[in-house]
Amino acid sequence: MTTKGFRLDLSSAQWFKSSWSGPNCDNCVEVAFVDDAIAVRDSKNPTGPALIFTAAEWDAFVGGAKDGEFDL
Repeated sequence: MTTKGFRLDLSSAQWFKSSWSGPNCDNCVEVAFVDDAIAVRDSKNPTGPALIFTAAEWDAFVGGAKDGEFDL
């Protein structure tokens, strides 16, 4: 996977899904922490594309989620 000018190898990434997802989650994402990056993918399409974030970008996203910035 290429992002921001460097190559990130996700072949040995350990992917995690939230325990809140349950066994039959239809709309889940998985997260992997690889080197200094965070990868996010659709759990239904594990060979598909992944979004890649820096640690600062991930921290901003998680902080926003905790603060309710994405609540509908």
